[in-house]
Amino acid sequence: MKLSTFMSIVAVVSLLFGLSFLFMPVQTMAMYGTTLDVSGQYIGRYLGSAFLGLAVIMWMTRTDKPKEGAMKGIIMGGFILTLTGFVASIFDALYGGGNSLVWSTVAIYFLFALGFGYFQFVKSG
Repeated sequence: MKLSTFMSIVAVVSLLFGLSFLFMPVQTMAMYGTTLDVSGQYIGRYLGSAFLGLAVIMWMTRTDKPKEGAMKGIIMGGFILTLTGFVASIFDALYGGGNSLVWSTVAIYFLFALGFGYFQFVKSG
């Protein structure tokens, strides 16, 4: 897979999650079997805001050269973000109070971490 295709996929998924968490945090988390109080709703909206920013970064840089300039930092940042998200989602799946849909989050973070890891450590520029 090309880096531009991968980053486009990350951008679209981030956009969808960003919009859902920003505008519908209660409904989004209800799909996972979790309820949010007012504080949780605000945290969900902050998460949505971060996902929207990530979507823009991925979309705007998807055609840049992979091992040059800021793109090196974007790919490494994507790797760290998705690797730590993967670890957090595993803990959520094992010890959280939600339903089995949380395993889809584990899968998304895992696949994105693999992708960013591939472009950071394996694929040459």
